[in-house]
Amino acid sequence: MNKHVFLDNLTANIGSLIADKKKFFANSVDGPSFKEHLDAMEAEIPEIEKEGVYEVNLKSLVGDLDAAFKVAQWKGEDFPFIIYHHGNNERPFDFKKSAKNTFYNIFIKTEEKIDANLIVVRAPFHNCSLKEYQTKLCDLSNFTAMISASVMINEKLIQQIRKTSNAPILTSGISLGGWVTNLHRAFYNSSTTYAPLLAGSFLAELFIKSKYRKLASEKAKNNSEILRKILNFDDVFQSVSDKNLFPLLAKYDQFIEFEVQKETYNSYPLKTIDRGHVTGAISAMELRNHILNVIDKIK
Repeated sequence: MNKHVFLDNLTANIGSLIADKKKFFANSVDGPSFKEHLDAMEAEIPEIEKEGVYEVNLKSLVGDLDAAFKVAQWKGEDFPFIIYHHGNNERPFDFKKSAKNTFYNIFIKTEEKIDANLIVVRAPFHNCSLKEYQTKLCDLSNFTAMISASVMINEKLIQQIRKTSNAPILTSGISLGGWVTNLHRAFYNSSTTYAPLLAGSFLAELFIKSKYRKLASEKAKNNSEILRKILNFDDVFQSVSDKNLFPLLAKYDQFIEFEVQKETYNSYPLKTIDRGHVTGAISAMELRNHILNVIDKIK
């Protein structure tokens, strides 16, 4: 067993112990589809005026949701825009060196100049404690609402940007944020280009087949077909044929399994790194290079 596989397995084992009875979808495995959430969701975002944090209030099928976005770098409307979505249980506005924050590691903690406007979206339930977060995700409907909210914020940001700028827009994100990226392309496809990191379109398989299933409840495991019906979105994803997709997967990923998720990208240029999920997420330079290479293609 190589170190990449070992660290993913260890992370899943520890996560299962921490979650205890609050595993994914322990309370319920039913609920609205992504489309139903998006069709019903109401969101208004503040006008971007400068760098800083902007709170967003969303009304959804599961109630009001708290979310936000941060403009971490503002270069002006003539520069490209990068809209980034964080991974599971990250704190994307925490810019301490010790923070669990892929956005900070990729874009901020670097001496490399990035000539783009940098925006990071904070999903609902990511401004609370781990215990509160786990409690929310005991219901599948909260999980799908959370992801749909980030998709909606991304769309609202693009609509606002397009009022005054024709600059290229790149939507990207890692793991949880990668699912958001792909779902936005599937349902809106209004970004110039997309760079999903460590994600695909077979979301249910994360909880059914991968090592991450250790964090799924028995209720989830016993209702795999319901999960597939609600969470997998490969059909709608494949209905978009624009060549604006530049994905990245990790060869040894035990969560976003390469052999499963690569089927999402059969007709697109797929970048592969020799990492697992954990080691891939901390490979900031490789992730940054991939994103900046995509930006160079659309400038």
